[in-house]
Amino acid sequence: MNTSNRKFKSIDEYIQSFPPAVQKILEQLRTIIHEKAPGAVEAISYGMPTFKLNGNLVHFAAFEHHIGFYPTASGIEAFEKDLAPYKHAKGSVQFPLDKPIPYDLVKRIVQFRVKESIGDVKKRK
Repeated sequence: MNTSNRKFKSIDEYIQSFPPAVQKILEQLRTIIHEKAPGAVEAISYGMPTFKLNGNLVHFAAFEHHIGFYPTASGIEAFEKDLAPYKHAKGSVQFPLDKPIPYDLVKRIVQFRVKESIGDVKKRK
């Protein structure tokens, strides 16, 4: 499941490069992001699925043993207590593939990032 050397042209192409069980998780993440950030635009950035809304909103990626979710440092910081059970760093969290993915938490983080992104635009104007 190593896709690090591949260049993907779309999120569809990225998702299709994984086994069906992982595809299902990636599609669910994609659906959640579209629901919570309807104005976000899909892209591939840093070789992974990315959603942009006034800049990078969130990224996600599949690895051999986990799903990486990248909601920027502020997204991690705002939900640090909720993310405590998961391995995480400044701008990323790892959701193990052998445990249920916390989709409700992902929804809340995406909502936070949307508000933050819209707020950033208002501050700049």
